[in-house]
Amino acid sequence: MEIRSVGIVGAGQMGNGIAHVFALAGYEVLMNDISQESLDKALAVISKNLDRQISRGKISEEDKSEALGRIRTTLTLADLGKTDLVIEAATERETVKQAIFEDLVPHLLPHTILTSNTSSISITRLASRTDRPEKFMGFHFMNPVPVMQLVELIRGIATDEPTYKTLLAVVEKLGKTAASAEDFPAFIVNRILMPMINEAVYTLYEGVGSVKSIDSSMKLGANHPMGPLELADFIGLDTCLAIMNVLHDGLADTKYRPCPLLTKYVEAGWLGRKTKRGFYDYRGEEPVPTR
Repeated sequence: MEIRSVGIVGAGQMGNGIAHVFALAGYEVLMNDISQESLDKALAVISKNLDRQISRGKISEEDKSEALGRIRTTLTLADLGKTDLVIEAATERETVKQAIFEDLVPHLLPHTILTSNTSSISITRLASRTDRPEKFMGFHFMNPVPVMQLVELIRGIATDEPTYKTLLAVVEKLGKTAASAEDFPAFIVNRILMPMINEAVYTLYEGVGSVKSIDSSMKLGANHPMGPLELADFIGLDTCLAIMNVLHDGLADTKYRPCPLLTKYVEAGWLGRKTKRGFYDYRGEEPVPTR
């Protein structure tokens, strides 16, 4: 089937980025969140990011105007049921995602495809809470969505071939690259990335190096564009911890045990950039390491 309209659950960092790229590619977008303030903030972020693309010569003022004209917002989750494709981009907690899909199901059109932008949770398990596991997939965009090229496509045990091919065509229309991943905890990118970040936190926890020395070592010694602790702050330490817990629980291997220091930062509410403190303090003009 051809996808023309897209419903997005969640207007946060991932949700507004997904809305941005879909609207720019010509899709009609309906974005949902639980507060009007979140939706208004998301539209402002999208506008700012489109301006950044204009300044770099990637799009025109007309492209921006048309993209913003394709984005509508709603506080009513049921409104998304009339779209061809729904992308859930809510917080990385399985109970929250399950509740969203259960609330959506009674309002869906027969042909609507359901997807989750989850970075680690079982697609098969999420799909089982819906009336259409054959039309359910993992649709994992990378952050920041307008910049990153990769999209992970994850089939659950019941996902059919037409659904996979439809989403593959969508990725191509977005101008991005698809990677197919099996439905195992954290899929491909985070199966590799999160243990590296967790090990960097252990390196800090054990006093092997400071925040600055760890990040500088990986940037200058491994040619990474961001250090692992800086990247963790960018992703959100709560998200990193959630993914490590999924890996630890799902694979029952002690090598995926979350570092106690990561848990302590999350318990303190120091979640990274979004709370202004994490492994760096962002409240001043320049980020300052917190350890």
